[in-house]
Amino acid sequence: MLCFDCTNNIAEYEACALGLQAAVERKVKILEVFWDLALVIHQLKGKWETRDNKLVPYKEYIHRMVERFEKIDFYHIPREDNRLADALSTLSSMFHISGKDQPLIKIESRDQPTHCCALEVEQDGKPWCF
Repeated sequence: MLCFDCTNNIAEYEACALGLQAAVERKVKILEVFWDLALVIHQLKGKWETRDNKLVPYKEYIHRMVERFEKIDFYHIPREDNRLADALSTLSSMFHISGKDQPLIKIESRDQPTHCCALEVEQDGKPWCF
């Protein structure tokens, strides 16, 4: 018998819905979603059935949100290949935030790679070499 923790899956669906909602609010039209939980990805893609009645409303809500994009693709990334998620998870476990002391988290979007923002222009116009 295969058993999934529904509470965990609800949290995964809620996280997916919040991410899609943020993309819609920012008027994103083309989106690629990478997720490390195969269950959610395969259910959203219609490859697997959603048998748990508690998950069906979440799946339906996400499908309504998907219609707001010109193109959206869902990809499964095995957990062991998702180092960024592991790093963020580890980082989040290092902090304790009480009720009213929740910090504002500012997320910025750049139109060029961040390493380009850190480069300084030489005064003589010539590139700096090692």
